[in-house]
Amino acid sequence: MILETHPASIASLENGDLCSKIAYTHALSTSAQAFQTSDGPYAGIVEIAGAKIGITSDGIGTKAEIAERLKKYDTLGFDLVAMVADDLIASGVRPLYLSNILDVNTLNPQVIDELMQGLAKAAIYARTQIVGGEIAGLSSRVQGYGEGTHFNWSATAIGDLLCDKPISGIDVKTGDLIIALKEEGIRSNGLTLARTILQNQFGNEWHLHQGWGDYLLTPSRIYAPFVVDVITKASIAIHGIAHITGGSFKSKLGRVLKATKLSALIDHPFAAPAPMLALQELGAISDHEAYRHWNMGHGMLLLVPALAADKILSFALKQNLQAQVIGSIEQLSKPQIVINLQTGKTVIYEY
Repeated sequence: MILETHPASIASLENGDLCSKIAYTHALSTSAQAFQTSDGPYAGIVEIAGAKIGITSDGIGTKAEIAERLKKYDTLGFDLVAMVADDLIASGVRPLYLSNILDVNTLNPQVIDELMQGLAKAAIYARTQIVGGEIAGLSSRVQGYGEGTHFNWSATAIGDLLCDKPISGIDVKTGDLIIALKEEGIRSNGLTLARTILQNQFGNEWHLHQGWGDYLLTPSRIYAPFVVDVITKASIAIHGIAHITGGSFKSKLGRVLKATKLSALIDHPFAAPAPMLALQELGAISDHEAYRHWNMGHGMLLLVPALAADKILSFALKQNLQAQVIGSIEQLSKPQIVINLQTGKTVIYEY
């Protein structure tokens, strides 16, 4: 039996969108006249003394639990940096500086050292500097798996806008091509659904079965340096960028397309990583739900002029980044995201 919806997970996505909208509405009330603000799809842009600065905040969510289960902490920095650095570049902002907040139940120097080693390596890869942070010992306010250190980890990143205006999707045109950047891991989204499936299948110690813990801990690929180079070195004007995180294709690609109400026709998606397909089978997850919760092999989507596609693909090859044209932007009768899978099935989202 294929389940079309997991009510709890769908409700979580919808409530997440609603809560973000609530927070955004209240944030608008604080805008000071001394600053000029505008919105990118993934970052707020503020102009200060003529400089256009982007800022965003995010965290690794329940991926912390995977590290707690495996007692391995040195790769989570890549997940944290990816969440904020790739959100910045999705609005056309070059990541420059990062601060982080680590809430823990108990201060364990060895765990802190592993976390911060990974964060430093990831920041260097993303060409950012760590300029501040907070480590807060909160005792029983922070809980997690088993004994030992439990934690929540988030970050804020800022950078400079590379173009005259944010990459918001407003310049997306019919005939633009969609280039996907490959992701083998689950990144930091869709983990609650994945953990629920594995818990139901293997019990409380699911992370020890068939390498599932190791797979879910796969560090996120950071795309920001590549995209910065595409904009600054290859001098390519990217019309839209979708960072495929929470809500996946429907939420994140839909967010970019809503400015023009155009549609995405995806005919050649990457093959989904084998572990994601296995999760889908174990949980009896429909394709429609899988492509709403997980990236299914697509970490970031670039919406670009057709004439620029070959140059971007060549640029990606030189940087050992797997990329391919997966589809195009079309004018359909109503705004849709249409994904034609290699199995012959089709997934359609209206946004």
